[in-house]
Formats: sequence, C-alpha cells, structure tokens
Amino acid sequence: MEIREAIRRFILKEIMRNEKFKLKDDDSLIKGGLIDSWSLAQVGLFLEDTYGMSVPDSDLTADNMDSVEMIARYVEARRQ
Repeated sequence: MEIREAIRRFILKEIMRNEKFKLKDDDSLIKGGLIDSWSLAQVGLFLEDTYGMSVPDSDLTADNMDSVEMIARYVEARRQ
C-alpha cells in the first residue's frame, strides 16, 4: 500500500473515526481542525510501528505533519 494511502486510512479509521470522510493529501489536519495536536502522538506511533522508524516528539508538530502529504514526505525522507 502506498504511504499516503496508509496514512490516510489510519487517520480516518483510528483518529477521526470516519472512514467515509474525503481526506485529500493537502487538507490541513491540525490547523484545519480535523484532528487535535494530541493525535499526532498516535500518528507518530503508527509511523514507528508501520515503517520501523523513530519519530522524535519534537517532530510531532503542525509545522512538520499538518497534512497527509507532509507526513508522507516526512516518512520518505527518513526511509532513504
């Protein structure tokens, strides 16, 4: 499964609990009020478990992870 789709599915199912919501790659998650900043900790754990990477707490910010696209780019940069 593509990174963006896996992230989108996790956010919709586990955080927003609304799998029918049409979440686009560039929708603002935190600044747009779709999820709260505490949910980024869940995203971080998902990334660590799914992609075997370490995500420092200092990276779990809206500046780094405010959209599916931004989170996917973060994962891609750390996996290289």
